[in-house]
Amino acid sequence: MLQPKRTKYKKKQKGRIRGNSKKGIFLSRGLYGIKSLEGSWITSRQLEAARIAATRYMKREGKLWINIFPDKPATKKPQEVRMGKGKGPVEFWVSVVKPGRILFEIDGIEMKIAKEALRLAAQKLPIKVKFIVSNEIKT
Repeated sequence: MLQPKRTKYKKKQKGRIRGNSKKGIFLSRGLYGIKSLEGSWITSRQLEAARIAATRYMKREGKLWINIFPDKPATKKPQEVRMGKGKGPVEFWVSVVKPGRILFEIDGIEMKIAKEALRLAAQKLPIKVKFIVSNEIKT
């Protein structure tokens, strides 16, 4: 699972996901990618499941980039615990994704394989995504 090696603070506040993404909205490395259409938290387990699904279909040909990193700690209190007594321990790590953010990029394989690999990866994610193609593609 992905998680930071060290952080300045152990726990963070939840926050809100408002507006569209300002960075990471264009393909930078690959010819194909998936772009988020809604905002949400994506956990490190979901990212890892999506990565495995895509690389298995690609049969490890080409290159896959993950453009987001789960650097936000999400805490949870145990079930049936009374109110108060502080914040719970860190349970998992999440990446905050806004609409328009590029999540995965692929290069080095043909479009048909890339589209299916990213479709399989998108099924593992809790948000709606869109398959996009770079303008630099040769037809």
